[in-house]
Amino acid sequence: MTHTRTQLTELLARHDLGPSRALGQNFVVDPNTVRRIARLAQVGPDTNVVEIGAGLGSLTLALVETGASVTAVELDRYLVPVLREVVADLPVRVVEGDAMRLDWAELLAGHDRWTLVANLPYNVATPLVLDLLAGVPAIERMLVMVQLEAGERLAAAPGSGIYGIPSVKVALRATARIVGKVGPDVFLPRPRVDSALVEIIRRVELATAADPDRLVELVETGFNQRRKMLRRSLSALVSPEAFAAAGVSPQDRPERLSVQDWGRLTEAVVRLGPPPPKEPAPPS
Repeated sequence: MTHTRTQLTELLARHDLGPSRALGQNFVVDPNTVRRIARLAQVGPDTNVVEIGAGLGSLTLALVETGASVTAVELDRYLVPVLREVVADLPVRVVEGDAMRLDWAELLAGHDRWTLVANLPYNVATPLVLDLLAGVPAIERMLVMVQLEAGERLAAAPGSGIYGIPSVKVALRATARIVGKVGPDVFLPRPRVDSALVEIIRRVELATAADPDRLVELVETGFNQRRKMLRRSLSALVSPEAFAAAGVSPQDRPERLSVQDWGRLTEAVVRLGPPPPKEPAPPS
């Protein structure tokens, strides 16, 4: 039921279309890969799935095979009519729109629990995942295929060189892990990098009780100078007393701190206040 490379190539030719480099389109042309994604997403007859970047429907068809109800979102106005043709008479709602600008409350109205499954281009993968975690609680689970580097950053643990701002933001609201890798040969056109399948499951409660906006402010400030020790990068926000109260070493660098460490540091700053402003140096 899903597209083979030959079928997808013929479908593009019949409609005089090709992958858009501007939109970062790489179509999956291997039925085994899309069925693997659907299986790892753990969707079925009782699942409401929203698929981002449905393209020509390769993954859409695999999701339908599981019995899931699918809402397929596609930005490319030239692909939308073809997608509608592909899923005609199937339980799929096709929506033309930009995932970064959708009215998600309207799109997901009618059901309280959703799973997102998507093959995401590099330029939107991380911001979209973070936006959905922060602002669309109805999406409880995600299985996203992204470039391997982006996937590793989303799922990175403290202490690794790739652990950074996205890693902490994801860990605040969800658990994330790489559940598989995908080589470039299953795509049309063939990308130059491998891809990762990342499972993201929303937490019932945030990983810390600290104010999330204040926590993100500290995290972004610290990682924007990640080579510096925290006592330097956070000198304008965190006093020595706050470091001590949080049990966080001011000699540490930001990649050493878990989301819980950042939470304790945030709570200490809120409780004790910022450090006093430095007095200007006397004139020489």
